[in-house]
Amino acid sequence: MSAVAASAASCYQPPSIAGDYQELDQKQRELLALAADLGRSKFAPRAARIDRDAVFPFENYADLHRAGLLRICVPAQYGGWGADFATYVMTAAEIGRHCGATALTLNMHVSSTMWTGFIADDLDMTPEQRDNHEVHRRMHYARIVEQGKVYAQPFSEGGAAAAGKAPFGTLARKVEGGYLVNGKKIFASLAGAADYYGILCTLDKPGATQRDSLYLAVDRNLPGVTVSGDWDPLGMRGTVSRTLLFQDVFVPAAERLMPEGLYAQAALRWPHMFATLSPTYMGIAQAAYDFTVQYLRGEVPGMPAVKRRMYPTKQVAVAEMKVKLEQTRAIFLQNARCARVDPSKEIRLGLYSAHYTVMENANDICRLAVRTCGGQAMLKTLPLERLYRDSRCGSLMLPWTAELCIDRLGRECLYEAGERDEPDAL
Repeated sequence: MSAVAASAASCYQPPSIAGDYQELDQKQRELLALAADLGRSKFAPRAARIDRDAVFPFENYADLHRAGLLRICVPAQYGGWGADFATYVMTAAEIGRHCGATALTLNMHVSSTMWTGFIADDLDMTPEQRDNHEVHRRMHYARIVEQGKVYAQPFSEGGAAAAGKAPFGTLARKVEGGYLVNGKKIFASLAGAADYYGILCTLDKPGATQRDSLYLAVDRNLPGVTVSGDWDPLGMRGTVSRTLLFQDVFVPAAERLMPEGLYAQAALRWPHMFATLSPTYMGIAQAAYDFTVQYLRGEVPGMPAVKRRMYPTKQVAVAEMKVKLEQTRAIFLQNARCARVDPSKEIRLGLYSAHYTVMENANDICRLAVRTCGGQAMLKTLPLERLYRDSRCGSLMLPWTAELCIDRLGRECLYEAGERDEPDAL
């Protein structure tokens, strides 16, 4: 072995985001390798510019389309990879390792295919609804597979709807041939970048509840669709999550992504559908650890090869990071393997715990990384400063913020379905 080869072989080799590759099937190995290659060669070199300028990563999406990753959860019979939940979240975490904004926005797109694909297949529908859904999703999948179209998933409205505690304020009134949509979505990732906005709204009728939900694909070019506001946030700057306004937007009935009311059933029976944000932060946690190890070993490209690994304080800090990282990875992968329709109470509680842990630990691992690497970590020429800012955003994201996860956990740990406490006697 030459001296150069020996030196390269002795360098730190970042591990798989999923641990030991031997535990993965062939499709998972292919997708993780594809995401890792794109991440290293394309996404990571662009990440600083995307963050600095707060611009959407259009180049990354062109690469995702060419690589076939826009269709990762499109069922195989429609030309997709047919990835299941676990396969997708591992792949998303690998992308997040290299560019958090790309992974987070890709989640919005992939969720539209996941919800209409294997999640919808698990739900109760009438034969008529099933046939209707099949016709509609075939059209949506063709746009993605053949044309590279991108779907967003605007969720938040500034009220209780995104947390599942009230009907969506965006309303869809039935008219001949479709719906007239009026409303607003805030923090709408991919605003102005997606080809279609997969919006959640409520059928406009007297006494409407969450069960009267509707999931529609709205063409960005339709009259009445506008994007407003500035975008200059702390982190996740490349998501470009501006405000979307819908004013008397006519949406054809064929643009239903699910039959009327099916979203409410999915939300109750397939709770893992709301845990697809955390893979991005699993990737960020791994990236912060990888950078710290490379930095202390003097192996960061473009920096002097100064070793700092011999100091006991650095070794202890990295050990703490590794323990927290492996705890995070373990609960992340366990949660991914448990995704299913109608999960048990213990799986549901584990899901809230996993989502909370990934979001909070990502920021804590980044905190430890900044402290361990010292003053250099503050420089925007290095990725750690960006990773720290991006990691802080995870706990704030609906529908499951850190606070909402704790709220659900505390309540559901202590109460069984249907239980309530009588009010105290006066």
